[in-house]
Amino acid sequence: MTDVFSSEKRSAVMRRVKGRDTAPEIAVRRMLRAAGVGYRLGGSGLPDKPDIVMQGRRTVVFVHGCFWHGHDCARGSRKPRANAGYWTAKLARNVARDRQVAAKLTNDGWHVVTVWECGLKAPDAASKLLAEVTGQAATVSASLASGSSPSRT
Repeated sequence: MTDVFSSEKRSAVMRRVKGRDTAPEIAVRRMLRAAGVGYRLGGSGLPDKPDIVMQGRRTVVFVHGCFWHGHDCARGSRKPRANAGYWTAKLARNVARDRQVAAKLTNDGWHVVTVWECGLKAPDAASKLLAEVTGQAATVSASLASGSSPSRT
């Protein structure tokens, strides 16, 4: 199958793919800032330059696009039909690199949080992110959440 765009048009489209300050990254930053969590951008000096670094918490956050990092959701499991061999190998390299970087950071004492693009659509995305970053429990027991008091026997 051939590409629907000319070579020049495809090149222009690919040049517009952003590597930083993407919409998911900005959404995560807004969630953290709204909760008063301080962070730095860029992660220079750390493997693969994490999107967000919280030095005091020894926590790094990677905001991954589902397609580019091979997530197992509908968008991430989509396979390109044009130049399939190239894209399959490229996406496999991305997944392998992500695993290696997470392992390296974990071995160096960092807490690695991966935020997936599709996960930001959930209504409780902010609370899950904050629980992961701050180390608090992410769920409340059902009996307490419904407003009833826990029974004692």
